[in-house]
Amino acid sequence: MGSFIVNIVTPSGIIYDHEAKFLVASTQAGSLGVLPNHSPLISPLNIDAVRIDKTEADGGNSDWVAVNGGIIEIRDNVVSIIANSAETEQNIDVSRAESAKERAEAKIQKAKETQNHDIDLGRAEIALVRAVNRLNVANKKR
Repeated sequence: MGSFIVNIVTPSGIIYDHEAKFLVASTQAGSLGVLPNHSPLISPLNIDAVRIDKTEADGGNSDWVAVNGGIIEIRDNVVSIIANSAETEQNIDVSRAESAKERAEAKIQKAKETQNHDIDLGRAEIALVRAVNRLNVANKKR
């Protein structure tokens, strides 16, 4: 069937670099499935999980990465994801993600109750989406 390389890079460095046989990502244009020899493409990514199905030589398992926005580029059997931030399922600190979720929910609740314009509701909502995404990916490893 063939394979391709998946690279996920953040400002902190390379987060993921492996061969894969299939990848699923959520772009702003919709869900994207990638197989070997995919047509060239560049698209902005949503805050969501990326599923990477590894080759049989690598055990054939799926890896999950929590990606917080960025872009995906597909070219010459290489999928490059340049993300604002990203974490593999093994590297997610679940207690930290749960705390971030609780803080974001509290800020959203306070902003709605008090109509406080000092609280940036948009930032709190994005923080909540990121925390939930990280928790969802962390739960994939269990």
